[in-house]
Amino acid sequence: MIQIINQQKRYWINTKKFKALLKRLIHKYKMQSAEVALVFVDTRAIKKLNRQFLKKNSPTDVLSFPLGERSADGKFYFGDIIISVPQAFKQCFSEKHGLERELELLTIHGFLHLLGYEHLKGMEEEEEKIRNLIFEGKYGN
Repeated sequence: MIQIINQQKRYWINTKKFKALLKRLIHKYKMQSAEVALVFVDTRAIKKLNRQFLKKNSPTDVLSFPLGERSADGKFYFGDIIISVPQAFKQCFSEKHGLERELELLTIHGFLHLLGYEHLKGMEEEEEKIRNLIFEGKYGN
Protein backbone atom coordinates (compact mmCIF):
# COMPACT_ATOMS: atom_id res chain seq x y z
CA MET A 1 0.00 0.00 0.00
CA ILE A 2 1.15 3.49 -0.82
CA GLN A 3 0.19 6.36 1.47
CA ILE A 4 0.49 9.96 0.37
CA ILE A 5 0.06 12.45 3.20
CA ASN A 6 0.04 16.19 2.61
CA GLN A 7 0.60 17.89 5.97
CA GLN A 8 1.47 21.30 4.56
CA LYS A 9 -1.18 23.75 3.42
CA ARG A 10 0.64 26.35 1.33
CA TYR A 11 1.17 24.49 -1.96
CA TRP A 12 -1.31 22.35 -3.88
CA ILE A 13 -0.01 18.85 -4.69
CA ASN A 14 -1.49 16.33 -7.10
CA THR A 15 -1.23 13.35 -4.74
CA LYS A 16 -2.52 10.92 -7.39
CA LYS A 17 0.50 11.70 -9.55
CA PHE A 18 2.88 10.87 -6.71
CA LYS A 19 1.05 7.67 -5.92
CA ALA A 20 1.45 6.66 -9.57
CA LEU A 21 5.16 7.55 -9.45
CA LEU A 22 5.70 5.37 -6.38
CA LYS A 23 3.77 2.53 -8.01
CA ARG A 24 6.13 2.69 -10.99
CA LEU A 25 9.18 2.70 -8.72
CA ILE A 26 7.87 -0.23 -6.68
CA HIS A 27 7.17 -2.15 -9.88
CA LYS A 28 10.59 -1.38 -11.37
CA TYR A 29 12.39 -2.62 -8.28
CA LYS A 30 10.10 -5.68 -7.97
CA MET A 31 8.72 -4.77 -4.57
CA GLN A 32 5.01 -5.25 -5.24
CA SER A 33 4.12 -6.01 -1.63
CA ALA A 34 5.98 -2.99 -0.24
CA GLU A 35 4.24 -0.48 2.03
CA VAL A 36 5.62 3.04 1.65
CA ALA A 37 4.54 6.46 2.88
CA LEU A 38 5.32 9.76 1.20
CA VAL A 39 4.70 12.75 3.45
CA PHE A 40 4.78 16.39 2.31
CA VAL A 41 5.60 18.78 5.17
CA ASP A 42 6.48 22.40 5.86
CA THR A 43 9.86 23.84 6.85
CA ARG A 44 9.22 23.64 10.57
CA ALA A 45 8.40 19.91 10.45
CA ILE A 46 11.40 18.91 8.30
CA LYS A 47 13.74 20.98 10.49
CA LYS A 48 12.42 19.24 13.60
CA LEU A 49 12.91 15.79 12.03
CA ASN A 50 16.38 16.70 10.75
CA ARG A 51 17.38 17.85 14.24
CA GLN A 52 15.85 14.82 15.94
CA PHE A 53 17.25 12.12 13.65
CA LEU A 54 20.35 13.60 11.99
CA LYS A 55 21.34 16.13 14.69
CA LYS A 56 21.29 18.97 12.12
CA ASN A 57 19.44 22.10 13.21
CA SER A 58 18.42 23.22 9.74
CA PRO A 59 15.78 22.38 7.16
CA THR A 60 16.54 19.93 4.37
CA ASP A 61 14.66 18.92 1.23
CA VAL A 62 14.08 15.19 1.77
CA LEU A 63 14.53 12.61 4.51
CA SER A 64 14.14 8.86 4.14
CA PHE A 65 13.43 6.44 6.93
CA PRO A 66 13.95 2.86 5.76
CA LEU A 67 12.15 0.23 7.79
CA GLY A 68 12.61 -2.91 5.71
CA GLU A 69 10.58 -5.11 8.02
CA ARG A 70 7.89 -7.69 7.50
CA SER A 71 5.10 -7.52 10.05
CA ALA A 72 2.97 -10.29 11.50
CA ASP A 73 0.30 -9.52 8.92
CA GLY A 74 2.79 -10.40 6.15
CA LYS A 75 3.15 -6.85 4.82
CA PHE A 76 6.60 -5.53 3.99
CA TYR A 77 7.02 -2.06 5.48
CA PHE A 78 9.60 -0.48 3.19
CA GLY A 79 9.82 2.96 4.78
CA ASP A 80 8.84 6.62 4.77
CA ILE A 81 9.90 9.53 2.58
CA ILE A 82 9.45 13.02 4.02
CA ILE A 83 9.68 16.01 1.66
CA SER A 84 9.79 19.70 2.57
CA VAL A 85 7.60 21.42 0.00
CA PRO A 86 8.87 24.96 0.78
CA GLN A 87 12.45 23.75 0.40
CA ALA A 88 11.58 22.10 -2.91
CA PHE A 89 9.91 25.33 -4.02
CA LYS A 90 13.14 27.27 -3.36
CA GLN A 91 15.20 24.69 -5.25
CA CYS A 92 13.00 24.55 -8.33
CA PHE A 93 14.03 28.10 -9.27
CA SER A 94 17.73 27.29 -9.39
CA GLU A 95 17.00 24.09 -11.30
CA LYS A 96 14.76 25.96 -13.76
CA HIS A 97 11.81 23.61 -13.55
CA GLY A 98 8.50 23.63 -11.72
CA LEU A 99 7.65 22.58 -8.20
CA GLU A 100 5.97 19.36 -9.28
CA ARG A 101 9.12 18.21 -11.14
CA GLU A 102 11.27 19.05 -8.13
CA LEU A 103 8.96 17.06 -5.86
CA GLU A 104 9.12 14.13 -8.30
CA LEU A 105 12.93 14.22 -8.28
CA LEU A 106 12.98 14.34 -4.49
CA THR A 107 10.55 11.40 -4.34
CA ILE A 108 12.89 9.36 -6.55
CA HIS A 109 15.88 10.43 -4.47
CA GLY A 110 14.14 9.46 -1.23
CA PHE A 111 13.02 6.13 -2.68
CA LEU A 112 16.58 5.27 -3.69
CA HIS A 113 17.73 6.02 -0.14
CA LEU A 114 15.11 3.53 1.08
CA LEU A 115 16.70 0.98 -1.26
CA GLY A 116 20.07 1.64 0.38
CA TYR A 117 21.67 3.94 -2.19
CA GLU A 118 24.02 6.53 -0.75
CA HIS A 119 25.39 9.76 -2.14
CA LEU A 120 28.50 9.28 -4.27
CA LYS A 121 27.98 5.50 -4.31
CA GLY A 122 25.92 4.92 -7.43
CA MET A 123 22.95 7.07 -6.48
CA GLU A 124 23.43 9.72 -9.17
CA GLU A 125 23.68 7.11 -11.93
CA GLU A 126 20.59 5.29 -10.70
CA GLU A 127 18.66 8.56 -10.43
CA GLU A 128 19.54 9.37 -14.02
CA LYS A 129 18.32 5.95 -15.22
CA ILE A 130 15.03 6.34 -13.34
CA ARG A 131 14.47 9.88 -14.61
CA ASN A 132 15.01 8.68 -18.17
CA LEU A 133 12.60 5.79 -17.75
CA ILE A 134 9.85 7.73 -16.01
CA PHE A 135 10.03 11.22 -17.46
CA GLU A 136 10.73 10.23 -21.05
CA GLY A 137 7.84 7.79 -21.03
CA LYS A 138 9.95 4.71 -21.61
CA TYR A 139 8.55 2.97 -18.58
CA GLY A 140 4.84 3.58 -18.86
CA ASN A 141 2.26 3.98 -16.15
